[in-house]
Amino acid sequence: MASQELAQKLQRRLQLEESGVAAEGEVEAVKDAAAAEEVEDRSCLTASAGAELSAKLCRRQDINEGAAQPRRAAVFNPYTEFKEFSRRQIKDMERMFRLYDSGRDGYIDLMELKLMMEKLGAPQTHLGLKNMIKEVDEDFDGKLSFREFLLIFHKAAAGELEEDSGLLTLAKLSEIDVSIEGVKGAKNFFEAKAQALSSASKFEAEIKAEQDERKREEEERKHRRAAFRELKSAFTQ
Repeated sequence: MASQELAQKLQRRLQLEESGVAAEGEVEAVKDAAAAEEVEDRSCLTASAGAELSAKLCRRQDINEGAAQPRRAAVFNPYTEFKEFSRRQIKDMERMFRLYDSGRDGYIDLMELKLMMEKLGAPQTHLGLKNMIKEVDEDFDGKLSFREFLLIFHKAAAGELEEDSGLLTLAKLSEIDVSIEGVKGAKNFFEAKAQALSSASKFEAEIKAEQDERKREEEERKHRRAAFRELKSAFTQ
């Protein structure tokens, strides 16, 4: 419809110019209409071709300006995604993560990471802390999720961290028994066990160990309650 109208206006312009009676205002109107049509067509092409790139650039700009909303990572299962670690190791990492997640928001931010490194005896500069987060910050939100925290130990065990990396220092100074020589190196007891057992049997063995431990703790509680009742009855007689 717009193209047909433009063609009619152009035809009218030619007729007026041939007759020598074209009014200056009408000629300018035809020119403006043609220019507007061209701009509209170019805008549609640009929007269609660069929508995805534009969204990415806008997201990056929002991140740089601190206005971006963090993207929530999909729920993940650490036991299946990080199969190189045992259940006990992952639970130890989770306890450590929660210990320093003082805001209880499921993230370790820069100030919480600062406190963690100070407690571990390896304080870092502000820039050093930002670089530590940047090494594993997959969603660019400037803080560490639990999955990103596990990535620290994954990269350390796989030998993917530089020797002067603050993250490597964190992994080494933590009390979690994770090899820093490489997952396939068989350098310690955990790796030897991992090679000796299949993933399924290893998982089952860890589940059974946890169940046995809970049973033992329950038995101890029963004994303490029984001893307390005996002591109480002795005083009431």
